[in-house]
Amino acid sequence: MPEIITLTAAHDGFGFTALHAQPQGARKGGVIVIQEIFGLDQYIQEDVARWAARGFEVLAPSMFDRQEKGFTAGHDEAGFATGVTYAKANGPDNAMGDIQACIDFLKDRGPVFVVGYCYGGTMAWLAAARLQGLSAASSYYGGQVVGMAKFELKAPVIVHLGANDPHIPAEEVKAAIWTAHPEVPVHVYENSGHGFNNDGRPDSDLADAELARERTVAFFAEHGAA
Repeated sequence: MPEIITLTAAHDGFGFTALHAQPQGARKGGVIVIQEIFGLDQYIQEDVARWAARGFEVLAPSMFDRQEKGFTAGHDEAGFATGVTYAKANGPDNAMGDIQACIDFLKDRGPVFVVGYCYGGTMAWLAAARLQGLSAASSYYGGQVVGMAKFELKAPVIVHLGANDPHIPAEEVKAAIWTAHPEVPVHVYENSGHGFNNDGRPDSDLADAELARERTVAFFAEHGAA
């Protein structure tokens, strides 16, 4: 069963919580799951369970603990507004410090990967550009990735976008990434919109979600997962 642990970010000494799950079967590596702006909600918890079932040790940091310990919110107007406020208040440096602490927790036991969704998709891309110790990253529908496309990457990245995403112009993002990084795989899913990794959400197509997961697992295997 997953447990809640506390890790300390080296850059400011802040102790943040994270959902931690041990791998089922032989350990393939570590995966850091970066939330959407809604916190460690049911969809992130389900994703943690999926990664553990695939043989990965999983950490899902509670990214807004500096604003509200253990924050979760509904996928509604109020939850969105609070999540956006917290994301802006937390800033990229705190986010990167927390993710680096997760990398450091996992790195002595094998390769470390990061996967992120929406807000987390942006943070996964930024982590691949800024942090040390990542073997690969998977970025799902990160709203700010287009503005970070030219960043030099320290780790390989795979990107997943929904063709029907009302918030993120998939083809524009793909073009920006490929202009700067033609080596980065960018996949656009024709039946899906935003948040399609969240099974059962209106914009989620299960076949697209499962294909994206298989592509991510294969990408991680290419970059060191056992």
